[in-house]
Amino acid sequence: MTVRKLPRKRGVGWRFAEVAIKPVLVGMSRRQWTDGLKIPAEGGVILVANHVTKIDPLTIAHYVHDHGRMPRFLAKAGLWDVPVVGWLARSTKQVPVARMSADAVGAFNAAIEALREGECIVVYPEGTVTRDPGLWPMRGKTGAARMALESGAPVVPVAHWGEQEILAPYAKAPRLFPRATVQVRAGDPIDLADLCEGEVTREKIDEATDRIMAALTTLVAELRGQPAPAERFDPKAAGVAEIGNPHQKKRKKDQA
Repeated sequence: MTVRKLPRKRGVGWRFAEVAIKPVLVGMSRRQWTDGLKIPAEGGVILVANHVTKIDPLTIAHYVHDHGRMPRFLAKAGLWDVPVVGWLARSTKQVPVARMSADAVGAFNAAIEALREGECIVVYPEGTVTRDPGLWPMRGKTGAARMALESGAPVVPVAHWGEQEILAPYAKAPRLFPRATVQVRAGDPIDLADLCEGEVTREKIDEATDRIMAALTTLVAELRGQPAPAERFDPKAAGVAEIGNPHQKKRKKDQA
């Protein structure tokens, strides 16, 4: 159900997604959408989401689309080389990110420009699928905080849970039966007003990142009905690869 009307001119990529992808998502899971109207109906906004499995961007896009916005994700640049996926990303104006590279600044600048033009930008502040053994949000990177302090755009957390029952992290094949229930909930805008005053410093960026991850983790805990770990998982401290399949890395080390 679309709660808000979408713009009439959506482009061929969005039309394709509505006709070919959305019915598949509807068919393979039950949905519990809550508080989607907390996403502003218009104007630049940063949505921050937890990252559980490779298919959860489809869930977030579906949820945001159902609430009247056309999301633009910051996504790894390699997807632009995948047939059909690359075309869809270009057609819907997603933003490629060259992770672990100096070229990532181009994505940051593109996102800031989009926010100033009133776009809805979706960021995974963890930067990749969580490495936390319990699939909780792990330590966040600073990109979302920097965008917020640079642009002044509101930051709204969007938590989700359930997609891992369809496709476990880094699994190759989905499990379609029994149908999983996927929950998505938006939270209140994160208060960063005091940090937007004056010069943007590293201390402010770190504080904004902590607030973003705390708000997102609280929202995930509400969906799961469980308390979150006292400390967020830190891949560097645990010696876990920051990108790629961490299980493959571990197996290679074990074999070496």
